[in-house]
Amino acid sequence: MRAPSPRRLTLLLGALSAIGPLSIDMYLPSFPSVARALGTSVAAVQLTLATYLAGLAMGQLAYGPLSDRFGRRAPLLAGLALYAAAGLACAAAPSLAFLAAARFVQALGGCAGLVIARAVVRDRFDVRDSARLYASLMLVMGAAPILAPLLGGQLLLLGGWRAIFGVLAAAGLALAAMVALGLPETLPRERRQRHGPGEIVRALGEALSHGPFVRLSLAGGAVQAAMFAYIAGSPFVLIELFGIPPARFGLVFGANAFGIIAASQLSRFLAARRGVMPPLRAGVAAAVVGYGALFAAVHAGGGLWLVLPGLFLGVASYGLVAPSATAAAMEHFEARAGSASAVLGVLQSTAGALAATAVSGLADGTARPLAGVTLACALLAAALLWAEGVSASRRRAGTPG
Repeated sequence: MRAPSPRRLTLLLGALSAIGPLSIDMYLPSFPSVARALGTSVAAVQLTLATYLAGLAMGQLAYGPLSDRFGRRAPLLAGLALYAAAGLACAAAPSLAFLAAARFVQALGGCAGLVIARAVVRDRFDVRDSARLYASLMLVMGAAPILAPLLGGQLLLLGGWRAIFGVLAAAGLALAAMVALGLPETLPRERRQRHGPGEIVRALGEALSHGPFVRLSLAGGAVQAAMFAYIAGSPFVLIELFGIPPARFGLVFGANAFGIIAASQLSRFLAARRGVMPPLRAGVAAAVVGYGALFAAVHAGGGLWLVLPGLFLGVASYGLVAPSATAAAMEHFEARAGSASAVLGVLQSTAGALAATAVSGLADGTARPLAGVTLACALLAAALLWAEGVSASRRRAGTPG
């Protein structure tokens, strides 16, 4: 199989990475409909997002080492098949508990695309080129949050919330076909890890014990967690609290996603000229300012047009942070890029699951839980980035840290 052109590779890896946001964002407008159909509350339906994120975290622990041992293609195809089957189960869910369990399994399959796409990039590119490609992937991924809620809102009108999961299952099958036909193996047999479970555990432990890798991964994960808090809380805040119709919810959501796309391209520009750390620092600063403005607006009792600007800046900051934090963290690993990608994904998905659960658990009928959790995540990212800066200075000076 011939290697795809850089553009085709970017599109394919972007589509694989986009399966996560697509699976999350497409069903957001249906939260009130799911709650009515299954006899529960919108806050309870928000927990299906947390179970999906938990599945992302757990599944990545398996796919990283498996892809280091068996190559990238086979685990990826298996994961996409599982994703499609679980999507059909979601479409047939008779209860909220069944839906939450099916979403968990769907995430176990879908996370293969997230882990292995990062590993493929690390297989083929150095740190600066990786940062630029990650930013390009954000351009492809960014289309999903723009289009998914709009498509989900239309599917909700035409076929109900179950049709949304049927379309996701079809998307999983289509991606499997694209991988089978268009993605050659990027990890040669001579570079594969042939060790048993004990060595796999040691490889994961090596990544977890690497201070700079963990701090950079968690800094990116904290900003991602703020975005997942926004994703979990926005259906209630925007639809129920501010009265935006579900069919128009995607317009607001899409505008914020456009901010991610624009910021990711700025990250690509900065990384090519100044390295990965300047866009990372700028993105974390933007997150603190944006979510701080959201917190102030909500606690001042501001209306929708006072809330939206801070929300836009905070969400857009993810486009600056994600490519730079990922490239900076993955720079420290080459031979075990799959395992490192798995640990990075676990750290970030766990942070996202905790943030989404916090928004649901703190629900009080206002926008305050969303504002408080997002600001806390942004401040945590700033603290982690400061700690890594101090540690890097000590390493350059030749002292431990």
